[in-house]
Amino acid sequence: MVGQLVESWQIHNRINLYLLDGLPKDGLNAAALSKGRSVGRAFAHMHNVRLMWLEAARNLLEDLKKFEPDDEPSTKELKKALEASGKAIEKLLTQSLEQGGKIKGFKPHAAAFLGYLIFQVPPDRLCWH
Repeated sequence: MVGQLVESWQIHNRINLYLLDGLPKDGLNAAALSKGRSVGRAFAHMHNVRLMWLEAARNLLEDLKKFEPDDEPSTKELKKALEASGKAIEKLLTQSLEQGGKIKGFKPHAAAFLGYLIFQVPPDRLCWH
């Protein structure tokens, strides 16, 4: 089951990277209907939420950097950040699932945490215009 859950995370992360790669040249600046976030800020938020959990759960931040509210990261910067934070979340999930399935600060278990991460951004992602 550990492998299946980790693979589900990998698929989710890969799909987000495909979406980022598929944006038109000015796509990062498109407005989102909810919270007024641009597409670029929605991806930056996704990365930042991952970092929040990595720090809280196991201090797995390593060299990962948070995007600040005024940052306007490029597609290349976002892709690099999401790849890195995606790998770190994969490590967190693997370790947690192999050691009893708990994520520090998240209840009830690692499988539910995976569900939370997967659903964390899609409403924003579906409402860009």
